Amino acid sequence: MSSKKYFGTDGIRGKVGEHPITADFLLKLGWAAGQVFANEGHDFILVGKDTRISGYMFESALEAGLTAAGMNARMLGPMPTPGIAYLTRTLRAQAGIVISASHNPYYDNGIKFFSSQGAKLPDETEEKIEYYLDLPMTTAESSKLGKAKRIVDAPGRYIEFCKASISPNLDFNKLKIVVDCAHGATYHIAPHVFAEVGANVIAIGTTPNGLNINDGCGATKPDLLVQTVLAQQADLGIALDGDGDRVIMVDHKGEVVDGDELIYIIAKAKLAAGQMTGPVIGTLMTNLGMEHSLNQLGIQLIRAKVGDRYVMEMINKHQSVLGGENSGHIICLDKTTTGDGIIAALQVLAEIQTSGKTLHELKKGMQKYPQVLINLKTAKKINLEHNELVQAAIKSTESKLGEQGRVLLRASGTEPLIRVMVEGEHKETVQYCADELANEVKKAISA
Repeated sequence: MSSKKYFGTDGIRGKVGEHPITADFLLKLGWAAGQVFANEGHDFILVGKDTRISGYMFESALEAGLTAAGMNARMLGPMPTPGIAYLTRTLRAQAGIVISASHNPYYDNGIKFFSSQGAKLPDETEEKIEYYLDLPMTTAESSKLGKAKRIVDAPGRYIEFCKASISPNLDFNKLKIVVDCAHGATYHIAPHVFAEVGANVIAIGTTPNGLNINDGCGATKPDLLVQTVLAQQADLGIALDGDGDRVIMVDHKGEVVDGDELIYIIAKAKLAAGQMTGPVIGTLMTNLGMEHSLNQLGIQLIRAKVGDRYVMEMINKHQSVLGGENSGHIICLDKTTTGDGIIAALQVLAEIQTSGKTLHELKKGMQKYPQVLINLKTAKKINLEHNELVQAAIKSTESKLGEQGRVLLRASGTEPLIRVMVEGEHKETVQYCADELANEVKKAISA
């Protein structure tokens, strides 16, 4: 069990102005990171951000902290999280720092770190940073202070990297696509990537003002994309989230294609090209229909805990090249080191071009099972595994669903909730079973 005080599963995140997402804490965090990496004798750390207004304040604080510790800083400005991972690796930085709260609203923010290899920091490095956070802050002798520079060609470098993830022989000049950048970090990158591979691009969500990131747009709110695809009679739509590590797509009929369906399409394409090695890694929330559809192709699905860190751990453990979540966080490990919305979307576009099928036809290969999720509020913690009433209710539900269904009960990690999830082939049966199981769990909670 980790004893970390500040770092969660995905860095440090919270509401701007509330500890630890404050200017003084970020100053200290920059200094602490500088101490850890300066001790290892390396030259510079990259700092990038998304488009939320607090990013200005926090990049300045981190720059001051890093340079006070004697570490050089290279400032990227607005860049997608996966772009910062890529540049950390290729510019030979000692680490990369991302200022972003991903798909959250503008009043939240957070900090993520990447190692020199463009991957999440190991626990022991995060623990070293926390060790320095608890020490008094000092300033290096003036001759040993760090310097800060701005890297001006970062977007262009990342655009070329994204384009290189698919064959240069593919030309998308017959594809009309809508790209929703969520007024986030991909606003000046994603439209160029898709236009430069030949597509006719209609870009929306590309006018960030610091407050409109993820606001009624992007991967978490695809309604605007659906409306635009239908109004423009486009072939498909691509929605990214505020920091560009998630993607959701929309087909020409206006139907949303989620992360599970996109992973299935990419897995099938890799299999046909002889590039699919190992299992696909999903999570506890991955749709059962995806598992069955992959099994029919001879591909195993292994489930990790919910969270991209756990998906990545399982990808490495099982020597896989593909994994992700239904939220659209997709890791193509043979192309890049982290979840990347633009690169995942390009793999799907490549399969559309290669197969000659529409996105609508490609997603039909996977039968998505109806899924019902009921959240039950609980005032106190309840041990679901040792509660006889709950376990009996789960067994009863599972026997009703048989092989073609699945039950998942889990306590939320962030709220006082128990999540009751039931999925299966028939919508009415699934709804009935979910309601019945939720009632039994309610009785157990009140008892």
